[in-house]
Amino acid sequence: MNRSLSLFLIGIIMIGVVAFSGCTDSAEETGTEKVATGETGTAELIAAVGTHGGEPATGFNPITGWGYNHEPLIQSTLFKKDSNANLINDLATDYTVSEDGLTWTVKIRNDVKFHDGVPLTAKDVAFTFNTAADAAGEVDLSMLEKATAINDETVEFKLNDNQATFINKLSVIGVVPEHAYNENYGQNPIGSGPYKFVQWDKGQQVLLEANPDYYGQQPYFKKLTIVYMEADTAFAAAKSGQIDLAEIPSSYANQKVDGMKIISLDSIDARGISFPMQANTGKKTENGYAIGNNVTSDAAIRKALNIGIDRQALIDGALNGQGQEEFTGVDKLPWGNKEAIFEDGKIDEARKILSDAGWTDTDGDGIVEKNGQKAEFTLLYAATALERQALAVSVAEEAKKIGISINPEGASWDKIDTLAHSTPVVFGYGSLDPTDMYLKYYSKSYNPGNYNNIIMYNNSVVDAYLRKAITSSDQNTANENWQLAAWDGKTGFSAKGDATWLWMATINYVYIVDEDVDMGTPKIQPHGADIFGNILEWKRT
Repeated sequence: MNRSLSLFLIGIIMIGVVAFSGCTDSAEETGTEKVATGETGTAELIAAVGTHGGEPATGFNPITGWGYNHEPLIQSTLFKKDSNANLINDLATDYTVSEDGLTWTVKIRNDVKFHDGVPLTAKDVAFTFNTAADAAGEVDLSMLEKATAINDETVEFKLNDNQATFINKLSVIGVVPEHAYNENYGQNPIGSGPYKFVQWDKGQQVLLEANPDYYGQQPYFKKLTIVYMEADTAFAAAKSGQIDLAEIPSSYANQKVDGMKIISLDSIDARGISFPMQANTGKKTENGYAIGNNVTSDAAIRKALNIGIDRQALIDGALNGQGQEEFTGVDKLPWGNKEAIFEDGKIDEARKILSDAGWTDTDGDGIVEKNGQKAEFTLLYAATALERQALAVSVAEEAKKIGISINPEGASWDKIDTLAHSTPVVFGYGSLDPTDMYLKYYSKSYNPGNYNNIIMYNNSVVDAYLRKAITSSDQNTANENWQLAAWDGKTGFSAKGDATWLWMATINYVYIVDEDVDMGTPKIQPHGADIFGNILEWKRT
């Protein structure tokens, strides 16, 4: 079942698809001409994304974050991850690391051209990483001192900190052409990836076509149209036969649609609540934002919530069963510590933790208090993230059972930025790079300009484990220390230790897909989704 979708029709769908009925319309009824692949000699895929893999605000520019945690499509990376999350060569052919871990030398292919025909050399790689480091974008490159092209096929990276996880940076930043890079690059990008940029209709769609000079496997789908739609609109468009694939809300996971299949992909994308660790003493950040929370700074509150909340109840209710319990934020990853996982939903135990710490309900309103302070706080979530709203509301209901009042509040990210140092927030995290864990809990990673260690956590024992982990070139040693940072039997960032966060669940990504589309073996889904991560395996049967 092939579909052809004109720009005009996409515009009609964007405006009017919400009025479609629940039945599947025919091509004649919708005005869409369906053309068999063999008749045109080309294969086209139309995909609607929005909830998690939505339109990039700054364009298709790896320097400002495009491609981080997902396949950049237009650009190539030095390394990439296969379906089992193992690093494999892409542009790179080999690499070496100095004994002190401060010099990385990477050899690259000599047969790669950008989409404009200009050869890709080590100068482009060095330019990309130096520019990205200066931009201080989504990818943390604070450890990079300088990248230098030794010759056309060799690039040298000098680090100021021997972080063994640096190799992960080389798999998430797409290489841009030095000769064609400017402030408008993201609006009309040139890369060396499997797809060439054709056109971007902002707020609607981006059109891509296969790169005939791509050095790797040629994609089956020669045209790729990515439509930006809200999830409900996308589901209606899929039901009407207009698109091949769409991300849909978890509430639609059990729907039946003729000619389509619904798939649910596991992810490492965790949802957790940050707990400001400092008391509110009047201190402010460099930006003038309040620091600290007099409720969440009490470990008893954090521990009681962690042990008392029933995570499976949250998943069944807020996520329609589309998720798995999460206790540390990295449970599924090699550096996750199984010893830090515990049995939750223990209401009586949670109440005892509070009582032992002096939190009691003296006025009979069902909410405990201590020294005149009610166990009550606001819980922020991004107003546009429906699953975060649902989780926030469900957590509030669970918290009442143990005597804690949580007030969910949707807000813009601009507003959240001003409050996150003093107010718990429902965040989403999920990366195959353990550096993310380091930045979340290492005391010196705190930066008022980003979300690194937003809770201002400081535990010298945990710091030591994190430093040993990130500087170790031996993966087993590194993983052991990542795990000890969560819980070593006495302390750690997990709920068994300092209970720094309330991790709730990893979400499933749910898609409705043309039944004739074979998606191969999808990669494990990180935060933000990577549905196109294995697109070179995709075909129409």
